[in-house]
Amino acid sequence: MDHPKKQIPNIIHLLTEGSPAEQRDTLEAYFLPDSTFTHPLCRVPSFSHVSLPILGEINSRWVTWMVYRWYKILSPRIVLQVECNEFNKKTNILWVEIHQIFSLFFIPFFKSNVHLTTKLHLVHASEDNKYYIKSQEDLYQLNEIVKFFWPGGATIIWFWQMFATFLCIVGALLLAPMTWMKQRHANKVNGIHKRF
Repeated sequence: MDHPKKQIPNIIHLLTEGSPAEQRDTLEAYFLPDSTFTHPLCRVPSFSHVSLPILGEINSRWVTWMVYRWYKILSPRIVLQVECNEFNKKTNILWVEIHQIFSLFFIPFFKSNVHLTTKLHLVHASEDNKYYIKSQEDLYQLNEIVKFFWPGGATIIWFWQMFATFLCIVGALLLAPMTWMKQRHANKVNGIHKRF
């Protein structure tokens, strides 16, 4: 990539909406052969030059292609909105916000609107002055990931999260004397008189 922030939306659309050949070509053009892929439901570790019977020599980029192919088989029509939020040139990290409508082919009328953040670690190659993807990490909140396989599960997770928040409040109030003692000790150690 010459301009990662500008080019990444198209790359993501090709990977998720493209034909198998477009997916392969996109991965070969923009991902390193030993790139990694991390998702809450699957993982591709970094490796290269592994020979398998029938398949021949494969690497982690090839396995990532298989993951994208399976994703496309599970949800043949994916609608994506991609926003590139930040590219940090010092760390070579590109953050991308993605909203997708995912529908499983074997469950009629099932569609889930899922939000995720993707962290792409890039490598700058001095030979051609381009950026390549070294790793892709898809980050989902729990209530988002259950939308893939549990219709209505996001609502149950939301109620659970609200209940857990209530328990946090109760616990913090019941055990407040512990925090008062810790604050009093911190005030003595630091010579400060903070109130809470």
